[in-house]
Amino acid sequence: MAQHNETGKQGEAEAVRYLQEKGYEVMARNYRHQHAEIDLIAKKGKLLVFVEVKTRTNLSYGNPEEFVSYTKSRLVMKAAEHFIFANDWFHDIRFDIIAVAMSGNELRITHIEDAFC
Repeated sequence: MAQHNETGKQGEAEAVRYLQEKGYEVMARNYRHQHAEIDLIAKKGKLLVFVEVKTRTNLSYGNPEEFVSYTKSRLVMKAAEHFIFANDWFHDIRFDIIAVAMSGNELRITHIEDAFC
């Protein structure tokens, strides 16, 4: 497996751990609908959160969250709509980004709530 794929998996694992520590229940990982993928879907009470995880080991070109494009956000919303209808969800939703920066033994997680609408 390519190194960037391993980095992404590590970042997602750290994001899952972070969300669980904050009281979220992770309902799905890598949820796919057509060409769209949602990294994590989590629930806290009556709030459903669709999470895009971005992981970087080198911040020379910017922070991880800066790499979520407009196109990616639209694809996440499309897949979220499918998940909402497929699961008869009638409560609040939110779209978040969890940015994971890893450098050596250092790990920094930034949770951006309501990242895109």
